[in-house]
Parts: sequence; structure tokens; C-alpha cells
Amino acid sequence: MSKTIQVSDETYELIKDQLNESETLDVSQMEDFIGKKVFLRTVTYHILGKVEKIVGNFFILSDASWVASSGRFMQFIKDGEVDEVEPVGNWMVNINSIVDGCEWKHKLPNKQK
Repeated sequence: MSKTIQVSDETYELIKDQLNESETLDVSQMEDFIGKKVFLRTVTYHILGKVEKIVGNFFILSDASWVASSGRFMQFIKDGEVDEVEPVGNWMVNINSIVDGCEWKHKLPNKQK
């Protein structure tokens, strides 16, 4: 018999690592990224941000930051540690320039480092 407990998003973020539960991003169309925080590698740079909407071939990001150096990649992805970052605010990314990326599970940087 399974049981269900409802918790707030904030509480879930605090305890999810202890649950040994992995989350997956279900993406079957580009619109599924709207509202998600993402790390994207394009052909010329790396960027973090929250996808607000899609206009033509562009992701419109809020709270975006250019990642000058991720440092050790595993720590960057797993823990959100970043060596060098430049917050840029709102940003447009041409979807055709994206090489790869992932959902960002951490707070978006808001200070230059």
C-alpha cells in the first residue's frame, strides 16, 4: 500500500537529496522548457537562466548569467558551484545555436564571481 504526503516546493527542495529520488525533465516539445531553469552550452558560450517564453527560434531567459568558467564540471552540475559567472539579466538564446544543456536544479547566480 502506498502513501502520499504533500509538501511545499520549498520543503521538497530541502529534502529531495535525502529521498534518493531522481527527477527527470519530461520534454517532448520546446514549450516544455518554459518556466524551467536551464544550463545551456551554445556553439560559442555557456549560459544559465530561466526560460520565460519562446519567440520564434529564441529562448527568452530571465535571471540569466554568462558562465565564463564552470570549474570542475561534476561539482558545477551536482552542487551548483561555479568558478566565474557574469549575471546579465534578461537574455535571448537562439535555439539553433544550442549544443546541449540540462535543467538547472540550483539557485541562479545573481552576483558576479
